[in-house]
Amino acid sequence: MNKKRGQQSIVFTTPPVITSAANIVGPMEGEGVLTEFYDHILKDNLDDNDSWEKCESSMMEWALKTAIKKDQSSVNDVDYVLAGDLLNQLMSTHFAIRNVGRPFLGMYGACSTLAQSMLVGSMLIDGGFANKVAVAVSSHHDAAERQYRFPTELGVQRPLVSQWTVTGSGALVISGAGDGPRITTATVGKIIDIGIKDPNAMGPAMAPAAADTLWSHFDDTGRQPSYYDMIYTGDLGSVGKALVVELFKERGVDLTAVYEDCGCMIFRQEQDAHAGASGCASSAVVFAGYIYRMLKRQKLRKVLLVGTGSLHSTTSYQQKESIPCIAHAVAVEI
Repeated sequence: MNKKRGQQSIVFTTPPVITSAANIVGPMEGEGVLTEFYDHILKDNLDDNDSWEKCESSMMEWALKTAIKKDQSSVNDVDYVLAGDLLNQLMSTHFAIRNVGRPFLGMYGACSTLAQSMLVGSMLIDGGFANKVAVAVSSHHDAAERQYRFPTELGVQRPLVSQWTVTGSGALVISGAGDGPRITTATVGKIIDIGIKDPNAMGPAMAPAAADTLWSHFDDTGRQPSYYDMIYTGDLGSVGKALVVELFKERGVDLTAVYEDCGCMIFRQEQDAHAGASGCASSAVVFAGYIYRMLKRQKLRKVLLVGTGSLHSTTSYQQKESIPCIAHAVAVEI
């Protein structure tokens, strides 16, 4: 079989298996909609650590080791660890992985990092370069606010279009053989920049990238949206999700029956997250919890996860640059 399909997509000859998943979240996330689908909920945003950043590292290490334990494997069985976060130079990830002791590839796609890691990990396995890989991502609301916007102690008023960075981590073990849902195809996204400069408006900035990757996936594979039980974008929130629906309507396609955004699934309306959730952990905790369990129970059989990433930095914002965005898609099927 030709592994390359169309311009941007890959069809895996021997689809890798997601053999385990684990997630951990902060207290606000634990009080949200998906409480029963989390493996562990922190009592507070420090969890006995000295800083928010150290807490984020400890969450990733916990999620990664828990996923490996659920896989009934040891750390030494893992050929490569692929992981990333939102902080400068993947700071939280590097401190987490130093305690793992396995070959490591740092991944950065902003909030698309989970999908990117799943995609690259599947290529390593299907290409014969690994038998088992572990992927993990994390984010922390207070750490991300301190880096990208304002320390939470300042109490700066957030605009309604803004989203709440998820405190949490999600990890998966992907294997060449075993039981579980399989990663069958993947689509690598392109950077799309429509000129938005407001770092609070990440949903509107990322929506065109999500739509572009979805169209490329459907064109490359010959599939229709109805092929999937559900299509999940990463963290567009309510505003970005509505824009994706509108962009597809302009092409005569109604996505509403099979489309949801992970950023709209985490918090309750009364929790005042404004436009919804964001962060690397947004898609990670939803996929490693709710979506993975629905696949295992066969209540979902075909899912397309589209990780979305806003690739701006504090430096680019200070230089008044616009926000480049990316989206990667992975199809997971029973």
